[in-house]
Amino acid sequence: MGVFVFLPLVLPLTAWPIARLAEQHLHPRTATRLLTAVAAVMALCSTLCLALVMVVGTAQLPGNPLPDGWSDPEVRAAVPYDEVVGKAAIPALCAVVAASARALWRHGRVCRRAHRALAGLPGTGVAVLPDDVPYAYALPGGRRDRVVVSTALLDCLEPGERRALFAHERAHLAAGHHRFLLAVRLAALANPFLRPLRTAVSYTAERWADEAAARAVGDRRAVATAIGKAALVSRGTPVATLAGLAAPGPVPRRVAALLGPAPAVRTWPPAFTSVGLAAWAAAAGTAVSAMSSANAAVTMFLILRAATPF
Repeated sequence: MGVFVFLPLVLPLTAWPIARLAEQHLHPRTATRLLTAVAAVMALCSTLCLALVMVVGTAQLPGNPLPDGWSDPEVRAAVPYDEVVGKAAIPALCAVVAASARALWRHGRVCRRAHRALAGLPGTGVAVLPDDVPYAYALPGGRRDRVVVSTALLDCLEPGERRALFAHERAHLAAGHHRFLLAVRLAALANPFLRPLRTAVSYTAERWADEAAARAVGDRRAVATAIGKAALVSRGTPVATLAGLAAPGPVPRRVAALLGPAPAVRTWPPAFTSVGLAAWAAAAGTAVSAMSSANAAVTMFLILRAATPF
């Protein structure tokens, strides 16, 4: 395997340029899907390689449950600096697994509590709660997806702005944005170098919902006004959110984008542009990460199979 086993741990750096440029130059739907796919693949590859390195480190520990042949010099030679990185991989992988499990548990717990709190209300797609705290969010899962909004927020909006607000939250549910957001959250926990992609997807998912709402109501300015008012009246409001839901994000940038023309829809950016080159760099980094992790996994399997006595 050599140093190639470490490549998936650092190749997420190749995705940093596209994480920044995708927000500005790609359609939000394309950016969200592209960045989520890159983050998910790179996170899986880096976690796999971390697990392979951990096998070498675990085989060195006294009283380990692994076969004795796995600690042979041939196995240890497959990983450079095996004595250091092998043992360091053990707590690193444990931290990744624990953090991911905690994020999934919290996501499920908050979602279940939210649905239980709405259990006594009519089973409609919109739940309007009499509350003096202004908030609105899309709640996926349960028997049906629902939009939850408080009367305090609705009282601050005009009829057209209310339609824009509901269209925005319904767009989150229709496109399954919570899945994209949860995926990049777990990816960032698996590899800290993927955190810029998580931040970018949090913004592009909101922009995706903004554009969907603008098409639904046919008025980009109404959507921009609704977003601005909702952000102003709910500023500082402590509202529990799901792990798979985005924060409102940089509202001034979203409003400015809505006051401009609708973004062009492209499946892939032009090659000889800054965003196109960044996209190809991220794609190349993802491909190399996948090939490196696959090569490391096959090589380690063959080495361990040869070292295991039958």
